[in-house]
Amino acid sequence: MARIVILSCKKIRDITCVSCIKCFKAVAERAGEFERFKDEPLEIVGMGDCGDCPGLVMPKLGIISDIAKAYGRDFDVVYLGTCIVKASTTAKCPINPEELAQKIKGKFGKEVVIGTHPW
Repeated sequence: MARIVILSCKKIRDITCVSCIKCFKAVAERAGEFERFKDEPLEIVGMGDCGDCPGLVMPKLGIISDIAKAYGRDFDVVYLGTCIVKASTTAKCPINPEELAQKIKGKFGKEVVIGTHPW
């Protein structure tokens, strides 16, 4: 079973994000970047956000990782939400998803997928 964490853009997600419905739908239907898990169980271990501009993803993911391990809920894959991709390509988001993916791989040793849903 693949165990994942999804990170979102704090400004797009806001406090209660109806946009997260898109990520949950994509997981349930194995759509978008989740299609690769079409023949296996998939579990969302946690969701977090970038930490707001200019982006505090690394320390926030560190906390998520520590808590996940402490509760026996470690994860395999980190997804950078489609909202982060959109914010970095259509607005003034300072996050470079490719560079962030490399930092996460280097520090946490986790696979990183850029994007979540196709909508």
